[in-house]
Amino acid sequence: MKKYLKYLVVLAVFLAAGCAINAAPADKEAFAAADDVQHLRQIITADSTASRTIMWQADKALPNPLAEYRTANGEIKQVPAASAELAIGSGKIYVYTAELTGLEPGAKYNYRAGYEGSRTEWQELKTASGGDFKALIFPDSQSSDYSGWQKLAQTAYAKNSDAEFFINMGDLVDNGYDLNQWNAWFNAVTPMIERIPLAPVMGNHETYTLDWQVAMPTPYLTFFNVPESGSSNQNQYYSFDYNDVHFTVLNTQTDEMDEFSPNLMAEQLAWLRNDLASAKAKWKIVLMHKDILRYAFTDRPNNFDTATIQFNPWAQQFMPLFDEFDVDAVLTAHLHTYRRRVPMKNFAPDNSGTTYILTGVAGSVRYAQLWQRNPADAALAPQPEDANYLTLQKTDRSLTFKAYLPDGTEFDSVTITKERT
Repeated sequence: MKKYLKYLVVLAVFLAAGCAINAAPADKEAFAAADDVQHLRQIITADSTASRTIMWQADKALPNPLAEYRTANGEIKQVPAASAELAIGSGKIYVYTAELTGLEPGAKYNYRAGYEGSRTEWQELKTASGGDFKALIFPDSQSSDYSGWQKLAQTAYAKNSDAEFFINMGDLVDNGYDLNQWNAWFNAVTPMIERIPLAPVMGNHETYTLDWQVAMPTPYLTFFNVPESGSSNQNQYYSFDYNDVHFTVLNTQTDEMDEFSPNLMAEQLAWLRNDLASAKAKWKIVLMHKDILRYAFTDRPNNFDTATIQFNPWAQQFMPLFDEFDVDAVLTAHLHTYRRRVPMKNFAPDNSGTTYILTGVAGSVRYAQLWQRNPADAALAPQPEDANYLTLQKTDRSLTFKAYLPDGTEFDSVTITKERT
């Protein structure tokens, strides 16, 4: 009789677990190691207080791919993963995406990826709290040898383990169709990218094929499923809120993309106006790969007046919207040099205007003393330039950007203030 009652109890528990919505098997269930899962990563979402995107890839199609996350009380929930095939190099890989939603603000979770009978190790996940935060910002990481980029990324994260997400400002790799370079890039940012989400920016090198022709940047667009933009050019530009900062991420590769997206600039300008007009956050920051200013070469003739501030064509279209909607800061990259500019408005220095920061270089591709100083430059990196990274510290009344050398030496800082609202 006792044996029969024990059987009924076990059966009841089993049935209850089977009927639970999104309930997963108990954590004590034995799983094989998910050795086929590569480059597990967190990607930023539109609202990081309540959601997170989990992605990974594999060399073969995985049966029943999924992500699991565990709450503080030990409950494990499952989320099926969508899959995409990516032809790259001489073969193809499979990229998986799981969207975790309904999360609690400021909460700690564990998550893992897996497939039929196999799971990865648990990783950390923390949602945004709605308050102050720190973020890491990396300029172009494209490299011929990614060991330097790896050391910089690892050191920056070790010194800023309280960072809640990180940004890479475009040209993540030197060649967007080289899988070996992507593997090196992902390895360089692990375990950081497993623990905090990435907000990626697309650069021109993401559009280059193995024979250095321009193509649709399909690998980049597949590797990073960013928030929906409502555009046919999904994953090329997007926006997200992190607490009370609204981030707008633009695509400046209009020249490279002209053959594939001839209306990219017009469509993006209309989207940008709507995005900035509808933003409810206290602060606005724009991220874009190519810089706003034209820089004169130090060792060759220049075909413009180098004594005055000259603007690139895309800047002439974007900047009036930055002025109209009071964008607080614009971060750029591409030139592999660090320059913080005087605040600008209406294409001229103005202390009430937007702060523009050309973020520098994080990879091994350097343009040593290639550019002259621009009249708008307020601060430069120590010369000759080394790699660098930045932090963003947000409080209720201020945004502070700090720039660091690889050893953690601070070489520039600027704070933007705003009254409490």
